[in-house]
Amino acid sequence: MDYLQLATQYLEPKLKGKYIHLETILPVLKSLNPDFEITEIGKSVQERVIYQVKIGTGKTKILMWSQMHGNESTTTKGLFDFFNFLQSDNETVKRIKSDYTLLCIPMLNPDGAFLYTRENANKVDLNRDAFNATQPEMQVLHSVYKSFHPDYCYNLHDQRTIFGTEGFNLPATISFLSPAYNEEREYNDVRLKAIHIINKMHIALQLYIPNQIGRFDDSYNINCTGDYFTTQNTPTILFEAGHYEDDYDRDVVRKYVFISLLSSFDASYENVIVNKELNNYLKIPQNNKCFYDFIYKNVKIIDNSEEKIINFAAQYTEVVQNGQLKFVASIVKIDDLQDFKGHLEYDCANGLFESKGRYFPQLEDKADFFINNLTEFNNGVKII
Repeated sequence: MDYLQLATQYLEPKLKGKYIHLETILPVLKSLNPDFEITEIGKSVQERVIYQVKIGTGKTKILMWSQMHGNESTTTKGLFDFFNFLQSDNETVKRIKSDYTLLCIPMLNPDGAFLYTRENANKVDLNRDAFNATQPEMQVLHSVYKSFHPDYCYNLHDQRTIFGTEGFNLPATISFLSPAYNEEREYNDVRLKAIHIINKMHIALQLYIPNQIGRFDDSYNINCTGDYFTTQNTPTILFEAGHYEDDYDRDVVRKYVFISLLSSFDASYENVIVNKELNNYLKIPQNNKCFYDFIYKNVKIIDNSEEKIINFAAQYTEVVQNGQLKFVASIVKIDDLQDFKGHLEYDCANGLFESKGRYFPQLEDKADFFINNLTEFNNGVKII
């Protein structure tokens, strides 16, 4: 099966870019065929509707949710691409529908999605509200979980561009985690069931993005959703969609989300050998904070009348302006960059930095400057 060809074929064209909110997905949601049972299951703080999508009649029940963090939309796009595939007459689709019942919440935090924030409208991070469930959105998820009794949970997220794969220093394009159930981070049957599925997805993705699949940190926090549901004895998988070269809109990465979802349902008739499964999982490189969006090397500065050669880094901040998402590059780190890579790197060849009449960069300034008063950088990028 050519997963990437299928991901391209079934990509939903109405969902593009990173600013995906309820009004964006509603027309696509309503266009799904009658095999999909769509239900209003609650409302957000600001009274936006939270929907669930149910498909399949199989014995194994999987609950999945996306955009718990409103500004993390890549998995939402990948989920709708997967819905498109599930509307086809592919033989794999028939098997998935007969073997599984899928209950999907494509946008758990519609207020955060509209505001393009991690938190909900009460400025609460829903992924730190799993235990107490103080927020209406988390109460909806708890209610669905208790009534559906899933065999597995898929917790769908995005991660920042700062993450790479340890030992390879490549972008962590997709990362997974089987969350811990206790402070000691021990492995039990619940975690091992999730690990079995992660290993299948890892094998499939290695064909397309070798060494760009990471393993997320498994520090235990009962307030985190994945840890909470694992503690309730439900195997839970954290999906983290990350960076791929030149794909800041994440319309390439969504394809790897699709591949992850589809390969997780691959029929596997192998006996699960516990030690082998755990060893294979632990071989997946850990996520490592080793990237900046931009690194500028060999830059001459003048500071207190003294000339120096330095390196510095800039990072994008994402801001919604007039309904459009803007990427704004600011200076975030000066020197001490030997352990970091840039998604885009420039060798300034000892050229002199100048910005606003200063000959040295300042933290939090926009990445707009000149080198040797000739080469211009605007919003982090060299102007040709």
